[in-house]
Parts: sequence; C-alpha cells; structure tokens
Amino acid sequence: MNEMSPQPMKPGAAAAPNRPDLPFREALVVDANPASRTALSAMLRDLGCAEVVQAQRAQDARRTLEFRRFDVVICEYHFPGEPMSGQDLMDDLRLANLLPLSTVVVMISSEACYANVAEAAEAALDAYLIKPHTEQALLDRLERSRQRKQALKPIIDAVERGEYEPAAQLCEQHCAQRAAHWINAARIGAELWLRLGRAQQAQTMFELILAARALPWARMGIARSEYQAGGVMQARRTLESLIADQPGYADAYDVMGRVLLDQGEPQAALQALRRASSLTPGCVARLLKLGLLAFYHGDRHEAADALQRAAALGMNSKVFDLQGLVMLGTLQFDQGDRRGLLQSMRALSRHVEMQPESPRLRRFLSTLTAYRLLLDRQVGDALRVLREDGRDALEPDFDFEAACNLLGVMARLVAREVRLDDLPERTTVLADRFAASRATCDLLCAAALERADMAPFIRQRYQGIREQAEAAVSNTLAGDPTRAVGSLLEGAQRTLNARLLDLAAHTLDRHRDEVAGAADLQQRIDALNARYRSYGAQVQLAPWRPPGVAAPREADGRRPAAPARGAR
Repeated sequence: MNEMSPQPMKPGAAAAPNRPDLPFREALVVDANPASRTALSAMLRDLGCAEVVQAQRAQDARRTLEFRRFDVVICEYHFPGEPMSGQDLMDDLRLANLLPLSTVVVMISSEACYANVAEAAEAALDAYLIKPHTEQALLDRLERSRQRKQALKPIIDAVERGEYEPAAQLCEQHCAQRAAHWINAARIGAELWLRLGRAQQAQTMFELILAARALPWARMGIARSEYQAGGVMQARRTLESLIADQPGYADAYDVMGRVLLDQGEPQAALQALRRASSLTPGCVARLLKLGLLAFYHGDRHEAADALQRAAALGMNSKVFDLQGLVMLGTLQFDQGDRRGLLQSMRALSRHVEMQPESPRLRRFLSTLTAYRLLLDRQVGDALRVLREDGRDALEPDFDFEAACNLLGVMARLVAREVRLDDLPERTTVLADRFAASRATCDLLCAAALERADMAPFIRQRYQGIREQAEAAVSNTLAGDPTRAVGSLLEGAQRTLNARLLDLAAHTLDRHRDEVAGAADLQQRIDALNARYRSYGAQVQLAPWRPPGVAAPREADGRRPAAPARGAR
C-alpha cells in the first residue's frame, strides 16, 4: 500500500530523472530546511505544479491545510526545536479530517526515524522516503501514488460527495475483482462500513486485507469492528496481541483506551492514553484525550498540564475541541486561578463572537461565567446562569459533555454550601438521559465530584435503566417481543436514554415479524433518533469520521462524528 524508498542514494548518484508531467497543480512543501524546501519546490514546478506553497513548521502547515486543499503534500518528519513532528501533524490532520483522499501525502525522514515514519505511513501516507534519496525516487513515488488515486477515483469521488454506502459497495466490488490497489479500496470500504454501523461487513474487509498482508492497521481495524459489534473482550484481546507485536503503534493505544474505559478500567485506560501521547507528544488530539480522561479519572495536575499543552499547540486550530478549554477553565477555578480563568473565558468569547448562533459554545461560555461569578462571590448571578443552562437539559442539542459540565457547576455550588432545593430532580434528569452505560455513569459521577448528595442519584437512576433493559430482554425470551419493544420505547421517550432506544431498535429489528404494529414502532424509534441522536455521545476518546472527507462544520465548530482517514 504505502511504498518505501529503495536503498538510499546520495543526490547526483543517479542519472537525470525522467520528468513526467504529473497532474499536480497545487502542492505544499513542509520542511524546516530552506534549501530542502527550495529544491523540492523547484522539482514540483518542473512537474507541472502551477503553485507551490512552503511551510517552515508543522504548525504552520496545519493552519494552511485547515483552510485549503492541495493535490500533493510533501512533509519532513523532523523539525528541530519545534514541539510538533511530521507524524504529530499527520495524526492531527487525520483526527480533524483535513486530509482528503484525493491528496497525495509523502513524508521524508532520516533513517534514524524509520520506525516512526513507518508507523505514520501505515496511518495516513501514500508514500515515504528515507534520506538521502534520489530525485527519481521521489518522482517514482508521486507517479505510483497518482496511478493509485486514478484507479480509485470512482470510490474517492463518491466518498467526497458524501455517498458513503454506494462508495462502500464500490470498494467491495473492487476487492472482489482483485482490481489494482484493491487493498487500498478495502481499507476505505471498511472505514465506511464502520461509519455506517455495519461492523460485520467492516470486519470482513479487514480480514481480507490481513489475509493478504500482515498490516498492523488491518489488525486494529478488526479490533475496532469487534468493539463496534459489541465484542469488547474480543477487541481487547486483538489489541493486546497487536500492542505486544507493535509496542510503538500509537493508534492501537487510542483504541485500547476506549475499550478499557468501557470495561470500567479508567486507570488502565489512562495509562494507554499516556503511552499514545508519549509516542506523539506534539499531537493536539491525543493531548486533549489524555487531559479529558485525567480530568475525570486521574490527577488534576496531569489534566491541567495536558490541556495547557494542547491549548498552546492548537488553540486557534480546527483540531482543538473547545471542550478542552472548558475543562481547563474548570481546573483554574478549582485552583483559585482567577487570571487563568479569565484568559480561558476571553479565548472562548472570541469563538462565541465568530459563531454566535452556536448553543454549544454559548453553554461553554456560561459554564466558565458561572465559575468566574463564584470566584467573585456573586452567588445569586451564578445560580441564575445555572438555571438558564438547566432549562436546556431536554433539548435535542444538549449532549453528554453539556451534562457533565452542568453537573460540574452544580457540584461546585453545593461544595460552597449553596442551597439547591431542586438538586435531586436536576441530577435525576441528567442521569436518566445520559447514564447509558457503566462508563457514562462513572463519568457523570466523576463530573459531580463523587459527591454523596449527587452520585447516589446518578447510580440509582443508572440501575433503573439497567433493570428496564433486563426486563425487556426477559419479555423477549418469554416470547413477547411486542411488549419488550413497547416498554423500551416508552422508557426511551420518557428518559431519552440511548441504551433503551438502541435496545428497542435492536429488538424490533431482530423480531420484526413477531411484533404487532412494527411499522408504527419503527416510525417512533426513527423520530426519536432523528431528533435526539446527538444525546448518545460519550466522551470521545476516538472520534470516527468518513475517510478523507472534509465534512461541513456545524454551527458549534465541530464536525459530526464519523470515521477519519486512518480512523482509530
């Protein structure tokens, strides 16, 4: 799939390179060395590039790629004295979905960084070269990459139009025919099937790849498919085997963190994310994940350090999710750092000014405003802000992170001996809606600082959700799936709980022929899904996006969750 250069040759050792006119019109060269940038830019112009943009630092390249597409990107791995490497850049771009499938991406590195480059190539690159390399070697890589893009053009075009299922079907046809570059097609198709919730079809394609070539990302794809299909233990075993064989594979630790968190092992999940971040210390996305999990389940100093580093590297970047700023502001409040909190508020206010229609950003700013008012001992005003945010708790766009933020404000008010007469009712509403799994229940309790006057309500309501689900399963086993679906749907409509709604949909799907009024029940399920689907978001340790598609941003500045190019 990704090509490695032949035995390194020094410049001038080969004959004058053959210069095909490649269809690259716009290119980006990212290299700290001015001479290298100039040489690469001249070569690309000779190949027909009408415009070649240069970037001296990985951070500069990231900002450029956030707003502009290129036909080809050539990036150096090592940037002396800079916080980001070429691999950090590629990982951030993958997670933010800023590398279209049509773009050819080539990384160049010294032999000393070979292991790192090999891992990055497996994740997001079309080719990589080890220095010193010949000009002809680079030309060859570009030509092979161009041929691969051309062979997969119908698939790439369908993906970029957002036609994910037809694109996945094209991938399957390409694989069945064993057409040129079918392994690349299989990977795109597997990512798309995961995006569409078809874990079994994704796993089948990953297994095809693995049977042809022992690729680490294919093994990880199988683990992701197992996890999405509900096989958490199988996914964990697959990941443990992969990590034992590839201990430097950062992506595997990302997925392992998600699996361990769902299994109720937050400390082990934290350790996995620490390892991933240590392998790519300049990756903003991984720093945010580490800070997030440390915020809820670890050391607050570790959380603050990770979040501050993420903010320093990516504050004004699309790869920086502003929930990280809310968590940082919360930690600053806990430390009594009014100056730091005001800085976080100012940074967030700038984003609100740019996107005033975003309810998500408005809630973020309200959370930090409440903390600032509490620091200034303006308790009445802080309570007013709390009540305003609490009124949104049943709105469709009120999601899991909003619930955690609101619980955090409530817990800190109570800790300061502020009387909240409706505390049990408020806590119950949030728990009923968002305690959909053991992991989400634990995170909600952590957001409430495990306070004895809040956490018991959350765990009690989660137990009630579990009992409703178990009763429905019992009804199904007793031969009454109609009653099971009806009770689950009634509970989902009352609580907006993802677990109940998903189980209702699953039960109806499996027993449709035995369920009375199946069509009407399906319509009610579909209506709830269409209106409240955003509720299901847990804290995202591994966001998935369509591979290579720059999905339009929502009003809050985020993109909808879906699998990324080289998604984890």
